[in-house]
Amino acid sequence: MQEPAKPLSGEVFGALINLSGRRRFTSQRLVLYAVLAAQGQPGAAATAQDALNLFREAHHVLLNGSDTLPGIFCPELQEAYYGKPDGARQIKEFIDLAQRALDRGRVGPALEQLVETATPVLAVLNQITAIYEEQSKQHAVLMKKQLRGVITDIETIARQAKMVTFNARVVAARAGHAGREFAVVAGVLSNITTEIDDMVKAALQAASA
Repeated sequence: MQEPAKPLSGEVFGALINLSGRRRFTSQRLVLYAVLAAQGQPGAAATAQDALNLFREAHHVLLNGSDTLPGIFCPELQEAYYGKPDGARQIKEFIDLAQRALDRGRVGPALEQLVETATPVLAVLNQITAIYEEQSKQHAVLMKKQLRGVITDIETIARQAKMVTFNARVVAARAGHAGREFAVVAGVLSNITTEIDDMVKAALQAASA
């Protein structure tokens, strides 16, 4: 099982879900056009082969990863592919069966088996896609928790800065003319804490969305 070098981003999860959905869609498309090709439908064989190529490529990336995407990155996927469901084996057999059916280009045992396995394989693909979607939801919840933690730290710093500002104004007032420059610094710090408050409010709204 591949371990990602760093936590996956929302963009990566989106790409994985799209790729898994593409694999699911092309599995049905290639079966449909394989049947049409066996019936002599013009262009159906080429369309079926294209669908199989897309399916194979998507499966390879989801299983082994690429430069931008991880392969199997969690125990749930490991189980779905290599545990009791044995998804990796079923998908590979589906790919091999589809290629044999297309190579022969006519109705025969390979095509009949391909049609029979289409529904069980789709169930496996649906299960795996659901895992990607669930992992993405868990990632989103974790990111919101982390964001709230950062916001809490910022609020603490802002409160401390306000106290420093208040004390600086008091000292500047007592110092009279000599404290004018100190008062300017206190004013700038006060503006900064106001900006921090605005940023915290915006971040809280984003975290609760």
